[in-house]
Amino acid sequence: MDITKKTIIGFLFCIIPLGILAQDYVSKVWVSDLGNGNYKNPVLYADYSDPDACRVGDDYYMTASSFNCIPGLPVLHSKDLVNWTIIGYAINRMPKDASLGEGVNHGGSVWAPAIRYHKGEFYIYYGDPDLGIFMTKAKDPAGEWEPLTLVKKGKGLIDSCPLFDDDGNVYLAHGYAGSRAGIKSLLAVTRLTPDGKKAVGESKIIYDGHDIDPTIEGPKFYKRNGYYYIFAPAGGVATGWQVAMRSKDIFGPYERKVVMEQGNTLINGPHQGAWVDTQTGEDWFLHFQDVGALGRIMHLQPMVWKNDWPVIGEDRDGDGCGNPVLTYKKPDVGKTYPIVTPVESDEFNTNELGLQWQWHANPQSWWYFTNQEKGCLSLYSVPVVDDYKSLWDVPNLLLQKTPAPSFTATMKLTFRPDARFYGERTGLVVMGIDYALLSFENTKEGFLLSQNECINAEKGNTESTNESVTLKDGTIFLRVKLSRDGTCSFSYSADDKKYARLGKDFKAKEGKWIGAKIGTFCTRPIQKNDGGRVDIDWFRVTE
Repeated sequence: MDITKKTIIGFLFCIIPLGILAQDYVSKVWVSDLGNGNYKNPVLYADYSDPDACRVGDDYYMTASSFNCIPGLPVLHSKDLVNWTIIGYAINRMPKDASLGEGVNHGGSVWAPAIRYHKGEFYIYYGDPDLGIFMTKAKDPAGEWEPLTLVKKGKGLIDSCPLFDDDGNVYLAHGYAGSRAGIKSLLAVTRLTPDGKKAVGESKIIYDGHDIDPTIEGPKFYKRNGYYYIFAPAGGVATGWQVAMRSKDIFGPYERKVVMEQGNTLINGPHQGAWVDTQTGEDWFLHFQDVGALGRIMHLQPMVWKNDWPVIGEDRDGDGCGNPVLTYKKPDVGKTYPIVTPVESDEFNTNELGLQWQWHANPQSWWYFTNQEKGCLSLYSVPVVDDYKSLWDVPNLLLQKTPAPSFTATMKLTFRPDARFYGERTGLVVMGIDYALLSFENTKEGFLLSQNECINAEKGNTESTNESVTLKDGTIFLRVKLSRDGTCSFSYSADDKKYARLGKDFKAKEGKWIGAKIGTFCTRPIQKNDGGRVDIDWFRVTE
């Protein structure tokens, strides 16, 4: 297909991967804005776990946990809390110690960040469960962020949130990871230097949740009407509730109240998020819901203050504890803004990698080439380690979040392996602790297309092949359809018209603290001083 025709089709497809036109992208599979003044939850049906947000003037900025995925600490922007776009990332590369060198640090690195705006600068703090609490800042949230600063060293220090007090003092609330610290269900506060870059002295425990709020974590720090508030989830990721605590003294003692719980709704474990207000005086709360294989998706709840306590969701019985809503009137932000969503599909027509894409670990600069002239993304084959067992520990997986409860992902690729050896492969993968893929490999007999799966990949298991077919042409269309029950079915085509099923159905499975992801890769089984590549013409997400 010539580039001119491809570009036209891309625009007709509403696929605009980067740049100024990304603000016009509207998903074909999930749109929260109902277009009638109301919205439906979740506002983002994607794995933005542990979200935190702040308002600066008419703009809202949000970040979320990214764990081992790079770039990390996504930064999203909204004008109305319902319509969001990705504008960048705060971390381009994890510190060596935080990512096990160049390997894959499953479930590690970036946990439960907080974003704040103070004196003209944006600050993000997060806890690395193995190293301590880090901070970065920037004047432009869509631009370059400063190199990471280790604020407080310590194993098991997580879920950090700063508070810039009225008197110039700076404090930090944080939790403890039981898997590293040997203790959990405790919240602590420590003082920071005025620049927010270093902890001063030891942390002080301000709340023990063992008796009534087990697994309390994720504290978010605020000040209002002379009270210090800590919002914190308790009771477990999939089953818990939202707690608010208040005190006139930053180090306590704190009063405690449950301010949101599931009740009779379908929204389990509603907690861990951010309180934000609007220019018109409304209050809102962003939080996640754990939906299993597809991760932790982001909801928006109305919020009011009663007797200096927050009430989140709808409080129909008047007890001060709300329940989450599925549909509601959009926030009043003074005007109406266009419907927009994070970009999912990609025509690869620019000289930058689309912001929806993340690597499995720290990337090398030579792994890919955004070939704007040819209108494709080239991935070069990366040697796998000598003790290779599966894609679980392959760092050059290029993946994005699953964007809806059901969708179809299709990619067009041309495989150009190195003719000197066999065993190079690429493909389309649904990645998690269990994963499945269409594997496209060069062999002595020609191109071998297989539908493979790996169950319990994290335990060192290897792939099994369900069905294979030998093909002559290196250009192919690969497709996976994910249904609402998490079932994935794979198919392929030579012409993007007639698709043939291959293999058997597969149940999507979450990764380590992250939802299942979709994407591609290119690997080779030997080191060699060069290898082949795959040219990806486009990647499209549809119904």
